[in-house]
Amino acid sequence: MTTPPISDVDLFADEVVLDPCPVYADLREQGPVVHLRKNDVYALTRYDVIRDALADWESFSSTSIAFNPAANEALTGTSLASDPPAHTALRAALTENLSPRALRGLRDGIETKADALVAELVKKGSFEAIDALARAFPLQVVADLIGFTGHVRDNMLRWGQAAMQVIGPMNQRTAENFPVAGELYAWCSQVGADDLAEGSVGRGIFDAEARGAIPSGAAGHIIHQYLGAGLDTTIAAMGNIVALFARHPDQLDLVRANPSLVPAAFNEVLRFWPPINAWGRRATKDITVDGTLIPAGAQVAVLLGSGNRDPRHYDNPDAFLVERNPVDHLSFGYGPHGCAGQGLARLEAHAVIEALARRVKRLVAGPEVRVPSNITRSIEELPVLEVAPV
Repeated sequence: MTTPPISDVDLFADEVVLDPCPVYADLREQGPVVHLRKNDVYALTRYDVIRDALADWESFSSTSIAFNPAANEALTGTSLASDPPAHTALRAALTENLSPRALRGLRDGIETKADALVAELVKKGSFEAIDALARAFPLQVVADLIGFTGHVRDNMLRWGQAAMQVIGPMNQRTAENFPVAGELYAWCSQVGADDLAEGSVGRGIFDAEARGAIPSGAAGHIIHQYLGAGLDTTIAAMGNIVALFARHPDQLDLVRANPSLVPAAFNEVLRFWPPINAWGRRATKDITVDGTLIPAGAQVAVLLGSGNRDPRHYDNPDAFLVERNPVDHLSFGYGPHGCAGQGLARLEAHAVIEALARRVKRLVAGPEVRVPSNITRSIEELPVLEVAPV
């Protein structure tokens, strides 16, 4: 058993979070586990090691998904930051309204909304893709689904962004976002069924609490997770869809010629540019990974984006190829904590890709504007300068 190689890379430095792939490539070559001295984390860098760790909740605990203790404390009691058996009941309540059967009833409405929005943007001939599409569409879908009204609807974007930022280490970004994330936390702590629209999923969660299907007080935590964990990441994926199809018009051509490629195209978008780059775990005991020791109690950084580009697992991983169909990508996680909202994210993304393929022959986009972010890697601004309609 050996100690892992040591690196002085700062995983959360501006230049790394803006473009992590070169750093990931270096870390993967150093070893499957690398101790990042500046962050005091043990980084998992290769596909197989990451997937195995995500499946092994007994060794890699989710009670430390954040990289600072204050956020981990605030997340206590959520399914995101708990292990079985507590996780099992919370997860069941969370996914009850996100099952394939439950989502089937939403499909037509989501597809109609996506098509109408894309048609309107194509008609304009140019638009700002992040505000007009990547944010506008998921915000509407999630608000309607959970039953958000009034000021909550108006605050969803800033609350969702802040909830992800504070999962990082206690750097300036985390410190600045804690008060905003606190607004979301405070609202979720006192929200009641009557604050949510009738017939909404949010009301259904309170019904589950009332009949004892989930612990008393858990409904607010679950609603926090819908907004805190699901919104910012979906917005990032939507922006990436537009940017990647603008960069790779040949790949959009393939989807237009063969609409059955839509799910494969979204899988490749997620693999190529994952919305989340790093996620935390805590080693519950001394763990040996490929002969390398991770000591008990250590904070672990699961580098999802690095695993998605591992040439040991994917041929030509730095190419964006919609026909690849990487169904086993790591961007939704894996194992008991695999993304609970992935069905909804797929429904939204597939609807947008279908609408783009049906209505757009070519997208000409200006440069992507990115801002540094601790956890979510997303595009802040993406001007679509020209749309050639089909």
